Amino acid sequence: MSVGAAMSRWIKLTVLLIAAVAAFNWWSSHQQVAPAGAIAVEGAPASGASKSLRYPTFLPPEAIETLQTIERGGPFAYDRDGVVFQNRERRLPERPRGYYHEYTVVTPGASNRGARRIIAGGAPPEVYYYTDDHYRTFRRVEPQR
Repeated sequence: MSVGAAMSRWIKLTVLLIAAVAAFNWWSSHQQVAPAGAIAVEGAPASGASKSLRYPTFLPPEAIETLQTIERGGPFAYDRDGVVFQNRERRLPERPRGYYHEYTVVTPGASNRGARRIIAGGAPPEVYYYTDDHYRTFRRVEPQR
């Protein structure tokens, strides 16, 4: 096999792999099935009608989308989503390193990640906090039945 033919084959395989990954990401982001115990959008049933939860009214719609993405396990919009949140300023309850993870809440019109985040505590998450001022203040997110 010539070098040109080998290179052509390698390019075709790479393109095929990229297409397969893109198709899988698109498919997984459009699944409607929520895992057991998932948090539902205001008034919408989760995995069962008895588990229907409502979000606090202070949350913007983008934060609700981020919470649902966390519950699904991704895919996430930013590379930094899911990294360990250090809690250096100690504004959240003290927990062992690695307990908290941060996720971006999209800010419409922002050209970067913006200042809004969801901080999830535990694995799987058992507590959530929302900040819209880049970690200066936090509000605990407690969905209601």
